[in-house]
Amino acid sequence: MIKDKKIISWALYDWANSVFATTVMAGFFPLFFQKYWSAGAESTLTTARLGTVISLSSLMIAIASPLMGVIADVKSWKKEFCFLFMLMGAFCCGWMAFIGKGEWGLAVMAYGLGLFAFGMSAGFNDAQLPHIAEGRQMDRASSLGYSLGYLGGGLLFSLNVLMYLHPSWFGLSSPEQGVQFSFLSVGVWWFLFTLPMMIFVPEPRGNVAGPLGSLIAGSVRSLKKTFFVLIKEKNVLTFIVAYWLYIDGVFTVMTMAVDYGVSLGLEPKDLIIALLLTQYIGFPFAYFFGTLTTRWGARKPILFCIGVYAITVILATRMESALHFYILAAVIGMVQGGVQALSRSLFGSMIPKEASGEYFGLFNLIGKFASILGPLIVAGAVFITKDHRFGMLGLLVLFMIGGGLLLKVKEI
Repeated sequence: MIKDKKIISWALYDWANSVFATTVMAGFFPLFFQKYWSAGAESTLTTARLGTVISLSSLMIAIASPLMGVIADVKSWKKEFCFLFMLMGAFCCGWMAFIGKGEWGLAVMAYGLGLFAFGMSAGFNDAQLPHIAEGRQMDRASSLGYSLGYLGGGLLFSLNVLMYLHPSWFGLSSPEQGVQFSFLSVGVWWFLFTLPMMIFVPEPRGNVAGPLGSLIAGSVRSLKKTFFVLIKEKNVLTFIVAYWLYIDGVFTVMTMAVDYGVSLGLEPKDLIIALLLTQYIGFPFAYFFGTLTTRWGARKPILFCIGVYAITVILATRMESALHFYILAAVIGMVQGGVQALSRSLFGSMIPKEASGEYFGLFNLIGKFASILGPLIVAGAVFITKDHRFGMLGLLVLFMIGGGLLLKVKEI
């Protein structure tokens, strides 16, 4: 059991930001986007719009995170950058609460910027992991974060669901107002539970001074040097490419599962139940996977999770009822936190601690370039074939190739 205050405070950031992933990304935004902001549009068009904005925000992260990661290292601004982008994301959540019906352009703008802020802030929080834990404790700390994230996300989402189903209980006039107030609650929660990380997590102080232009120029030189170092470190490079592929499939399932369910004609209540299943099952299983590493290491449990994902996307093409969706949601809940937490800690164990911001910036770059591909695969296949099932099946290739490369990675 982890009792270290700095580790618990760091892990609470997952509790803080996971509500954006749950209530906004996986829950109400895809549903509200189809039914409210894009009312009257074809479902294939709304899917294409959603996939495009996710890809664009991922591209923004891919461009910004490595450069800012170097600056965060030399100036010791990991916590400051994390807090700054948290504020940006919280603002976007509040903005969504005031966007009117049919204003899909403003909705995708707020969502895209929120996704960008979410990814950037999470990357700077991840970069603090090698500074607060070492060895297998890093696996435990990372898994604790994801575990708390599932619990926190599930708790607020449960409250948000009640706001949607019973708005009068909260003094709200309609289900739509319940969703809008839910977006606002995400921003407030995200802000409040970021404070322990800011107060209790130490960060080694840097002593590099100079104008911003010089720092950026130095960042570019440092990134170039690190890039060539990575090319020579075949083990780390193999892991990064493997991660690039398999995590793309994971993120695409996370961000587009509800849109997939809506397009197949499932009722909103069915999708909500499935999301809650994923959250509450994910809470114990995310921490459980962290305990497996003492015996099995991190690589084997990650491979198991990838295999489960591959089977799941195949079965998703045969889905015909809400019960099927519930079962698949429960299975995803068992492995989603594990694959993310152990990938984070495995990478953290392979990099130099003093350059964690830079390396996690590159880690973010790889992950987000992959996240450009997955949603585009889904959006493009659906738009061309007019069948949502073909899009999800395309993710199987990402899991198979990514898992194959991970087999070649040696744990340090």
